[in-house]
Order: sequence, then structure tokens, then C-alpha cells
Amino acid sequence: MKTSSRLRALFLTCAVLAGCGGGGGSSTPAASTQTGSTSPASGPNAASAPSGTAGANMTNSVPQSNTPNVQPITVSAAPGLTRNMLTTSVTVCQPGTGNCATIDNIQVDTGSQGLRILASALPASLPLAAVASGSGVTGECAVFGGGYAWGAVRGADVRMAGQLAASIPIQLIADPTLPNVPTDCAGSGPAMLTVASLHANGILGVGLFSADCGSGCVNSALPRWYYSCDASGACLAGTQALAQQVTNPVSRFALDNNGVVIDLPAIADTGAPSVSGSLIFGIGTQANNTLGGATIFRTNTQTGYVRTTSAGQTYGQSYLDSGSNGLFFNNSQLPRCGYWYCPSSTQTASASISGTDGVSGTVSFLIGNSSALFGSSNNAFDNLAGIASNSFGWGLPFFFGRRVYTAIASSVTSAGPGPYYAF
Repeated sequence: MKTSSRLRALFLTCAVLAGCGGGGGSSTPAASTQTGSTSPASGPNAASAPSGTAGANMTNSVPQSNTPNVQPITVSAAPGLTRNMLTTSVTVCQPGTGNCATIDNIQVDTGSQGLRILASALPASLPLAAVASGSGVTGECAVFGGGYAWGAVRGADVRMAGQLAASIPIQLIADPTLPNVPTDCAGSGPAMLTVASLHANGILGVGLFSADCGSGCVNSALPRWYYSCDASGACLAGTQALAQQVTNPVSRFALDNNGVVIDLPAIADTGAPSVSGSLIFGIGTQANNTLGGATIFRTNTQTGYVRTTSAGQTYGQSYLDSGSNGLFFNNSQLPRCGYWYCPSSTQTASASISGTDGVSGTVSFLIGNSSALFGSSNNAFDNLAGIASNSFGWGLPFFFGRRVYTAIASSVTSAGPGPYYAF
């Protein structure tokens, strides 16, 4: 996901180790290319944050829906031999029209906010109007653990399942209108401007917040975020109103708009060639997205972090992220093969996840031999683990065999307002 000024140190570590994901790319060898986001933080300030938490008495306040809300998701072969790449298809339209295109192979990322699509993936017959910045065009630098995505911000209708997010800002990566990448953005890491480097046609950010930067970008012209670009393509950092920031599409649905559920089946520890599951919109809005007995882990309202304690080490920067293709943490006792752990036999470990209100739960997980996993023909693994120095990332392996809920900040749910995770 997009790093903030408070997360720059984390990003630099990730860029060196290629051990934190980044919504689509890294500098690791092809067989072990790792994707996903450095964290689920919303940016310098959350776009909206709850003033408190409500209890079950809010249950009846959750709008109910019968709109189709199940979007198919898959893990299968991905560009660059990327493993654990969770993808879906997204339909993008000119606002208010039937001129649409369905784009396949879009990564599903609970660690970021907003839809980002390679310009090359959109047909020429689908022009999208640019979001203006003064007399020019808005550009954005989206920084992930694997590098940066640069492009223009454009307006589009976004459709998934039976849901519509009408006329929202999206990022068009490598938009030819803005060919010149600002120097500070280009210095953020490797470029993720093609299918070969992004390992997908785009990123669907369905994380904890409604906008990708929030009030920080409203109040200040922050570097490596939004830019005002003139007709010559020259760009300067600029402020960006919330309504014009790249937006989590789910937050703009008419109903089923308070979060998402990712439901993936369990898989064998040797992996699977492909996996199919569901991205379910809404939490407690329909019979298929009720919380049931899931435990709620409330996150920091500004950064989206929870806390994880494992092997005697506590990580204050911890997150659940479908856009990271491994579990990422620091363990000096485990053998390492490059950026990944490779014990001679599969290891069983456990960790405690705790929310900001003290609610905690213990999670058992497996650590496989990465060399053996990458050497197989499988594309989905529940035990792929890599190295991170000061954070604990619960990437896609965590999601197999679970229903994982991501509640959007300030949205009303049957367990009180987000942001929170639940499983």
C-alpha cells in the first residue's frame, strides 16, 4: 500500500530487502517475486477516523441490502512467476455512460486504497476525463514496498458484482499524458509502470480507509503524493481535496459499503496450482457477510496498524494485507535463502495479534521451504514467509482457510465503526 511520511523508513527497508510487498512488484528474482503493500496505513492522516467505538447497539443502524455483492477472486499463474497473487476483474466506464471495459488480472489489496489501472490495459475507445488541478492535470505517485506507480488521476464509474461506485477518482498508471516522473517519486524505488513490473494490470485497494492519503494531502503539498501538472508535463507537489483523492471504490457503493470480506478456502501445505474464492462487499449488510463469531481487532485510526507478538518480539507495525504474497517478519533463527525463509522442514509457529482496545488472539502458522515452494509448479501457498526487519505482515498465506473482514474507518458496522480487522 501507499507509504506515508511516517512510513518512509519502513519503505526504505522494504526496498533494500524486497521483503515487504507492494501492490505489485519488487526487485527480487522472478521465481520469488514478491508483491503486496508495506502496510495498510492510510497516509499522513486518515481520511476519516471514528471519534469512538460503538457497541452492538448499532446493529440495527447498518443498512441492509439485497444487491449482488460477491466478486470472484482467484490465485493463479501471474506475470514473472509471481506467486500468491490474488486477482479479480473490474469494469470501468466513462461516468454515466454504457461505454465500459472489463479489465482482468487486477490485484486485490486490503493494504491500500483505490483503483489503479495501467493505461495500457484500457482500450483507446474508453477515454476518461482527467481530474483537474488548477489549470492542469492531477498526477499521483503511489509508493509501495516494491516500488512506485506514477500516473494521472481520472474519473470513472467502477462496477463490481452488482455494485457501482459512480464517478470516482482512479489512478491511470503510466498515463501518456504525464510522461515525466517527478524526481522525488522516481527516487522511491523501482518503477512499476508495466505488466512486467507491476505483475498485474492494476491494483484494487479495498483497505481500511476511504481515501488513499486523507487530510494530510488536503492541508499540505506533500512530496510523493499528489501533483499539479501543467500542459508541458511539468509537475509540482500540490494539495488534494478529499473528494478528488483516489478513492476506495467500496466506500462509494450505495449499499454494502462499510468494508469487505475475503473468503478463501484452505489449501495443502505443498500449495495449489490455482485457488478460487470470493470478495464479498459489506459487513453485516447481508446474510453472506455477517460477522458471526469473528473476533474484532481494532486498528490504529491513523495508520491502520495492529500489534503482533511472535518469538518474543513485539511488532507495533503489523497489518493484514492480501496484497503481500508472504508472511513477513524477523526471525534470526530461521535459515534464509535470499529474501525468504527456507527451513529444511516445514516449521510451525504462533503469534498473538492484538487490537488497540487490547482484544487479542493467537494465530498458528507454517513456515515452508521457499526454495522448494518456488521450485514447484504451484502458484498458491499458505506457508510462504519472508524477511522484514521491524514489522509483521500477515500477507496472503494468512487468508487461506479464513474469512477475513476489513472494516472501513468511520463506517457503521454491527460491531461499531471501523477501522478494524476481524477473523
